[in-house]
Amino acid sequence: MTEQSTHAARAGSGAAGAARQQRHPDLVLAIVLICQTMFILDTNVVNIALPDIQHDLGFSAAGLSWVLNAYMLAFGGLLLLGGRVGDIVGQRRALIGGVVIFTLASLAGGLATSAGMLLAARAGQGIGAAIAAPTVLALITVGFPDPARRARALGAYAAVSGSGAAIGLIAGGMLTDWISWRWVLFINVPIGVVLLILAPLFITETDRHPGRFDLAGSLTSTLGMTALVYGFIRAAEQGFGDVVTLGALGVAAVLLVLFVAVESRARQPIVPLRLFADRNRAGGYVVLLFVLAAGNGMFFFLTQFLQQVRGYSPLQAGFAFVPLALVILASSGVAARLLPRLGAKTLIAVGAGAISLALLWMTQLTPQADYALALLGPMMIAGLGMGTLLVGATTVLSSGIRAEDAGAASGLLNVMQQIGGALGLAILVTVFGAATRASRGPAHQVLTDGVTTAFTVAAAFTACTILLALTMKNRPAPTAESAATEQLTR
Repeated sequence: MTEQSTHAARAGSGAAGAARQQRHPDLVLAIVLICQTMFILDTNVVNIALPDIQHDLGFSAAGLSWVLNAYMLAFGGLLLLGGRVGDIVGQRRALIGGVVIFTLASLAGGLATSAGMLLAARAGQGIGAAIAAPTVLALITVGFPDPARRARALGAYAAVSGSGAAIGLIAGGMLTDWISWRWVLFINVPIGVVLLILAPLFITETDRHPGRFDLAGSLTSTLGMTALVYGFIRAAEQGFGDVVTLGALGVAAVLLVLFVAVESRARQPIVPLRLFADRNRAGGYVVLLFVLAAGNGMFFFLTQFLQQVRGYSPLQAGFAFVPLALVILASSGVAARLLPRLGAKTLIAVGAGAISLALLWMTQLTPQADYALALLGPMMIAGLGMGTLLVGATTVLSSGIRAEDAGAASGLLNVMQQIGGALGLAILVTVFGAATRASRGPAHQVLTDGVTTAFTVAAAFTACTILLALTMKNRPAPTAESAATEQLTR
């Protein structure tokens, strides 16, 4: 069989699979987006429940942070491996397997009777999410070949990704205040069961790309990513001058350099380096890194400001983010419609500019700041920017991907989100600490000074994103003919 006929056979099989999915496109999209919401939400949903968890399970003050970190460490460390799983065994199988692990771990976490049991369950949730999360974007990329449908699907994906942190804070406050902290974990069980019933019925399995796992690449990437995430987590707690922090980051650097060397020679790499050959895609990964660094810090410090300075209850603090989440959802839909006319480059630049403006506005906060006058405006502008930017960035990162690379590309996108969030929080917490130590005055003024200084640095992150967007090529939106050509060349 010639190379051309092999490509044609693959294209025919892939097109058939896509066609079968299109019988229920809305259901397929709803299933994968519920998965994405669940995985992103669980990064933040336990935030507001931490005081109750500490009281019930006897966590120390230092150990409590690992309720968050155990999930982030397993999720971020295994994402590259998880992305490759879907390419080899099929995206639907990977999705179902990951959801099974995530659901069982959520049940165990809700039933936890000790700190150790809860931390093990949170790590289990991270493992399940690392396997299933990369399949979400991969199923959209492969299953929606029509440009118009794909644009709408990517807009919905961006909306969920951008609003997930805010939704997590809202849901965490409601469940903790109204029922129990255990329900921030139990809530995943019925959702997971529904997903496990619907996925086999409505999601058609993608083409499998048989091969062996790149063991050397898997080992170096998993250990390297785990060390990197741990280094950032440790830096947020102890600072970048800490010996363990420096050791973890040093080990991560060595392992990741070795990983790149391994991948450049591997026959079936866990992350094909050709994904970085396109200038727009390479820039898109860096865009996500900077934006998630700023966005994660914004959510973290706004939550602290509202509760510790303005005296909001957990439930009030959660509901304060409702306008932000709604604007992200609305602006993502509008951006998806404008994408064919404006192009991804323009959406990224405009979105980054809006986020920068919002963060600079927040640098003017005072301890007496009124929510409606001082916070509602910049939060809505930030939501507008996030929804717009994420549509552009997700489009750039999902265009022109070979079918056999869809899972790896999605895994890499998720890695940038996790690393960006962890790195951003580590840097901004360090900046916050330095600012509070240098501040003088009442406690509320000191904390406010730290928050506004952190927002200044976060605005610098998003300003870098504007400059990066300007270096991209604003390619025309795909037509039906170009989409067919792309399908045939996969």
